[in-house]
Amino acid sequence: MIKLYGVPASRAFRCLWMLEEIGLDYEHEPINFTDETKTPSYKKLNPNGRIPTLVDGDTVLWESMAINLYLAAKYDGGLQPKSVEDLGHAYKWSFWAMTEVEKPLVDLMFHRSIFPEGQRDHKIADNAWKALETPLGIIDDALRDRTYLVGDSFTVGDLNPASVLSWLKLAKADLSSWPNLEAWFGACLSRPAAVKARKR
Repeated sequence: MIKLYGVPASRAFRCLWMLEEIGLDYEHEPINFTDETKTPSYKKLNPNGRIPTLVDGDTVLWESMAINLYLAAKYDGGLQPKSVEDLGHAYKWSFWAMTEVEKPLVDLMFHRSIFPEGQRDHKIADNAWKALETPLGIIDDALRDRTYLVGDSFTVGDLNPASVLSWLKLAKADLSSWPNLEAWFGACLSRPAAVKARKR
């Protein structure tokens, strides 16, 4: 049976979401950002000492985007794009979310809501929000007259970037300036598999 290590309040959320979408039986090991990830037994699986980690038989993977692209490709859950071209776009949006969105979004999230008020740096939050304006505009434009980022149905090309952007909720971000993004984002996060994954 597949086993996933990690908790929803981390990058493991996107892997839990993927597993729920494709309907696989799996075992969830909810280890957190603690000494649990530093034990010799865990570091044999993931020498980085981070989460998530997926174990699928003899295959052990870390890096959440790689895990999701693997799961979409291996298992018939309808999340793999139908053409090579659309697969390329799924890779594009997945890696774009990590390189263009995640860092400023993490800064925004921590300095707007996670850190205690006395530890928040409002300049960092303001700079992070400014840095996000361009990528949020890019994805909003890509969704003009489209329901999905890739192809004509929900795929890993939607799930991966939506999972990164899910931290916008914790960051208390106002998306009203990007109505296409806001509609797509709400539809993605309201999917039953996403809701179930968040509660794991």
